[in-house]
Amino acid sequence: MRPATKTAAAVTTAIGVGAAAVVAGRFASDAALKAPPGRPLPSGRRLTVHATEPGRVTLTRALASLRPGIYGLAGDGDQVHAVVGDVIEGASDTADTVVRRLERVTRGPLVAGDRVRFTPQLHRGTPGAALGIEYRDVEIPSELGPLPAWFVPAARATWVIAVHGLGTTREHPLNVLEFLHGQQLPVLCLAYRGDEGAPRSPDGLGHLGDSEWRDLDAAIRYALRSGAQNVILYGWSTGATMALHAAARCAQRERVSGIVLDSPVLDWEFTLRALAAARRTPGPLLPLAVRAAQGRTGLDGDRLREAVDPRALRVPTLLFHGPGDTLAPWGPSRQLAERRPELVTLHTVADAPHASMWNADPSGYEEILRRFLTPLM
Repeated sequence: MRPATKTAAAVTTAIGVGAAAVVAGRFASDAALKAPPGRPLPSGRRLTVHATEPGRVTLTRALASLRPGIYGLAGDGDQVHAVVGDVIEGASDTADTVVRRLERVTRGPLVAGDRVRFTPQLHRGTPGAALGIEYRDVEIPSELGPLPAWFVPAARATWVIAVHGLGTTREHPLNVLEFLHGQQLPVLCLAYRGDEGAPRSPDGLGHLGDSEWRDLDAAIRYALRSGAQNVILYGWSTGATMALHAAARCAQRERVSGIVLDSPVLDWEFTLRALAAARRTPGPLLPLAVRAAQGRTGLDGDRLREAVDPRALRVPTLLFHGPGDTLAPWGPSRQLAERRPELVTLHTVADAPHASMWNADPSGYEEILRRFLTPLM
């Protein structure tokens, strides 16, 4: 082969490899940036339902199915949803299965052979349908169009604005809605860009809170126009990240009197890699996925660092997190608490997956939440 021909072939090969890398990175980044709301995250192992009977369900024995607490079970395609309680000790007669209390089936039926994942989301439907709590459907004006929300009225002038995160919907905050309603706190449960019934983001992608926080900013303005004197921001996962962005950057931040963070995403590169890996992205493609995600969305580590800068915190902050979270590492949460101990209270939950700190111990979680909220009411 002549030198010129060799050079052309090498260039063509390099271009081909480069183009393939771009396509591969883009494909891998889709695993994180196009995660559908309400579909259990892929980091949770799929389990088989082996048997059901009144008050009991037999599942594949795994770390997830052995965890203490109360969780949702979600089947593929959103056709099955149930709620399971603690393991029934001594009930399983095989080494490969575990029996848990079956609290209720909210969508189904749940039958042997179903493939399910654990989810922190217990309830389906509106506050009225799921819990019998009076509420109103409201629309919040935003830069992209009206955002649907549920407003649960109560006597106090301090409102809680609740924001779900990855793999869940605005039904997730219903886990703590009964508790918050019992404290006479008005609650606004927000659906934001990309959620069902809400506008899509301009590029059709999730931004891990980096742009979604502006929808929370719109909810803060709505609450203040509607009679709230102050607001408490309460977020899970990327919703917690949105809360930190809003508390640091929104024009009405002086009216934010407190923040509750559950499993906050404070290292977006780690979370992107974890989501992509959970969808079986080959290891060599993970750095490409991160770069592709940054290029497609403009995700900026500096903006996130500014939002979580301990010096930027101005209000009491309660943080629920733990080492069992494989999607959002708890190290940054621990560091945040260590650097601002006068403002940040970290409650470590030892054995709970992402955004499931309440599920592991509902009564203990709510007591800690009660103690934090009481001075802010």
